[in-house]
Amino acid sequence: MFVFVLENPVLFGSALFFLLMLSMEIGRRMGRRRMARDPDALDAGTGAVDGMVFALLGLLVAFTFSGAASRFDDRRAMIVTEANDIGTAYLRIDLLPPAAQAPLREAFHRYVASRLASYQRDISIEEFNASFEATKKIQGEIWQQAVEAGRQPDAPPAANMLLLPAINDMIDITSTRAAALRLHPPWPIAVMLLLTALVCALLAGHAMLRSRSPNWIHILGFASITAVTLYVIADLEYPRRGLIQVDNLDQMLKDAIE
Repeated sequence: MFVFVLENPVLFGSALFFLLMLSMEIGRRMGRRRMARDPDALDAGTGAVDGMVFALLGLLVAFTFSGAASRFDDRRAMIVTEANDIGTAYLRIDLLPPAAQAPLREAFHRYVASRLASYQRDISIEEFNASFEATKKIQGEIWQQAVEAGRQPDAPPAANMLLLPAINDMIDITSTRAAALRLHPPWPIAVMLLLTALVCALLAGHAMLRSRSPNWIHILGFASITAVTLYVIADLEYPRRGLIQVDNLDQMLKDAIE
């Protein structure tokens, strides 16, 4: 369930927004009850605790946001690297005998279509695994065709020396991208961040105990800013599921074989 929520950043952000508002209102009511019992001890030693907890939230947000942004940039860079690897291998098909070029180019077109299918928007893990298996089959076809074409009598001596390393790089990057797709912060860090945000909301609401009615400006402001910030972090972690997308870079894969 936790993974499902993180993989749906819009649902995650909306749920967190209402949980933060609820926590602040609970904190405010708890504070008013305490004020009714002991109005002289309201502020005793609470400032240091509040400051420590809010500082911890800021530290956690900074680290998780920085990590998510770094992984997002890495994923974009991998798309560019794969496009370059495919383009290089595709161009080096010209080194092969003319009769072997057409079948290999057709296999490259199927390969790119398979790679694009593996990274569709909102694709499930099961669908990704099935598409990745299809990709590996096409990789085997491309490798076998390239090896056989390079062994033909009319093939230049340098054909396999130049084409096979390029195909190998093209294949290797798929495993790197697949690993990056599963690379996320350990779940205890995400849980700690969420719990700290809720505790901060509780403390912020408790600080409003002197207000007879909810201070909606502060409640909505705190809940909105916190929820949006954590939403962006989750969206950066899963860039094909929310508002943040890398689809524009996928066009580079198509352009590599045109």
